[in-house]
Amino acid sequence: MKTVLVTGANGQLAKCISAISQKHHNLQFIFANSLELNITKLDELTSFFKSNSIDWCINCAAYTAVDKAETEIENAKNVNITGAQLLAEVCENSAVSLIHISTDFVFDGTHNKAYNEDDKTNPLGVYGTTKRNGELAVIKANPRHFIIRTSWLYSEFGNNFMKTMIRLSQDRNELHIVSDQIGTPTYAKDLAQAIIEIVNQDNKAYGIYHYSNEGVASWYDFAQAIFDINGNDIKTFPIHTESYPTPAKRPTFSVLDKIKIKNTFSISIPHWRDSLKIAIENLKS
Repeated sequence: MKTVLVTGANGQLAKCISAISQKHHNLQFIFANSLELNITKLDELTSFFKSNSIDWCINCAAYTAVDKAETEIENAKNVNITGAQLLAEVCENSAVSLIHISTDFVFDGTHNKAYNEDDKTNPLGVYGTTKRNGELAVIKANPRHFIIRTSWLYSEFGNNFMKTMIRLSQDRNELHIVSDQIGTPTYAKDLAQAIIEIVNQDNKAYGIYHYSNEGVASWYDFAQAIFDINGNDIKTFPIHTESYPTPAKRPTFSVLDKIKIKNTFSISIPHWRDSLKIAIENLKS
């Protein structure tokens, strides 16, 4: 039986892994939040890995507050770069394969087709820059790495766009939603299942991979689908990015090409709207 350490246990992706972990009896999971295992502390990491026999590590720990990162630069660097590097080094010293989660924000959004893993990165803000530098640190520190870039993550856990829209629809009559940022919503449980599949296959095809749900949407499209599926009677109006300024600049186009991960691991990826229906049903129940 393989033992899998999941860091960042309080985050939505880790909670999704936990929710489906009981279906995988061949794997033993250890979930650790930042209080139980601070990935920015080498002594904590070293002690933890000495005390536990670990075969795989899934790093869900990250600084993900995109706008706050513009002012909390050192905090973002500490978790997304230093923490990623230290964890990768300790994994390498223990012969542990590392799955590290990254983001579509490593791209600048000027592409005219879906980004593949070899396309040039050019992050626009602090968050994207720290995540890209975290990728590079992982690559340098541990050859046994899978870096998975994902986009627009949501689930019934934590804080995310789907839950925010549903909450806002309960006390507002209308909402204005950005319509000129294009990407793909990703149900975190679908990503969690793909990650576990990689672990189960014990495939040694290390490297960078892209995973999001299938299809393309704007934030406006995503919001409209949430309200349609959830049965919310609310008026929505599309607006341009400049009408909703934020501290951090976002990529205008960040659709990810998933051919590599589908071919390498024979993974079937659902359409984002189909997964959204399941997520909303789960949230209601």
